[in-house]
Amino acid sequence: MNPDEVIKAGQLEIRYLVDGTATGSMGVFELTLPPGANVPPPHSHRDNEEFFYVVEGAVTYSVDAETRDLTPGEWMSTPRGSVHGFRNVGSQTARAIVVLTPDIGAQYFREVAAVVNAGGPLDKAKLVAVMSRYGLTPALPAQPAA
Repeated sequence: MNPDEVIKAGQLEIRYLVDGTATGSMGVFELTLPPGANVPPPHSHRDNEEFFYVVEGAVTYSVDAETRDLTPGEWMSTPRGSVHGFRNVGSQTARAIVVLTPDIGAQYFREVAAVVNAGGPLDKAKLVAVMSRYGLTPALPAQPAA
């Protein structure tokens, strides 16, 4: 793992600090999120818990039915299987430290970046295929009440 590698997936930047995939342990990466950036769709992790800690800026983070605006020093955790998502609706770039246990690894983000950065309209089927290989499932859109 190259600690200076920055993986750019669209407008997002991911810099791995600890890649835990070799040992099946915890992974840690820094996420840089410009204002209004395209973000991953709400999703769940079959095999991973996630901890999201804001270092700079503000991030709106949702876990299941709870949504909070996180500022520096604030955090949320996502239990395995919970639907979560995030966005930067502020006016400045946000940075967060993300911990996954066990880790999905930098290779996941490299594969996502290859799909997202391919040019043209996003190939959603390819993106879902990458997510599925790593145990991530996009959330189904909310259904209107009957």
